[in-house]
Amino acid sequence: MGKDRSQTPAPTSSRPEIETFIDRVRALGAAATAGKRGRLIFALDATMSRQPTWDTACTLQADMFREAAAIGGLDIQLVYFRGLGECRASGWVAGSDKLADLMSGIDCRGGHTQIGKVLSHARREHAKQRVQALVFVGDAMEEKIDDLCAGAGELGLLGVPVFMFQEGHDPVAENAYREIARLSRGAYCRFDTGAAHELRELLRAVAAYAAGGIKALADLSTRQAGGARKLLAQLKS
Repeated sequence: MGKDRSQTPAPTSSRPEIETFIDRVRALGAAATAGKRGRLIFALDATMSRQPTWDTACTLQADMFREAAAIGGLDIQLVYFRGLGECRASGWVAGSDKLADLMSGIDCRGGHTQIGKVLSHARREHAKQRVQALVFVGDAMEEKIDDLCAGAGELGLLGVPVFMFQEGHDPVAENAYREIARLSRGAYCRFDTGAAHELRELLRAVAAYAAGGIKALADLSTRQAGGARKLLAQLKS
């Protein structure tokens, strides 16, 4: 697929904003619903196109797991696809170290995207017990857009927002990711590995949302956390 480099990347945040954001997330405390732990599904495209930046992505995503653990009241499940129809999910865990270890053991393999399977999996998990959010990180889309939109719309009706993070500038992927985010009432953001701190900030904002909901995200935005402001603006639109 061709690369569209005419698009202007999202502005990066200043160091003080990121530090303020992290401090605020750590102070959020437990999930908004008393006696209930938030649940967040973290899904990854592990096909071969992501191999060049996989190590960097693993580091950033491990940071998200650690930050989620610091918030408290949040369980995370790792889902990834690669190869010829392989799509796997871990169990639900609260500790970041186990998920980071799982990610370090994943190697990228050639194959097509399986975003539809990820959306269907999230719907099934939500039917068992509420899922607060689904995060997806990828760089491509090779499926029928109408099918993905239908799956995203179902999640939107169930109250499971999908946060789509795109690595790179593929215009086909961007169009699909934006639609999935819109229909699920989630949010979309493109990132470049050169702006690693921005993805780290955004992932932490999603963790805050899953643990504390819109109120927690709004509290973050008042402290001028750029990632929280971006997500809050899309969630309220």
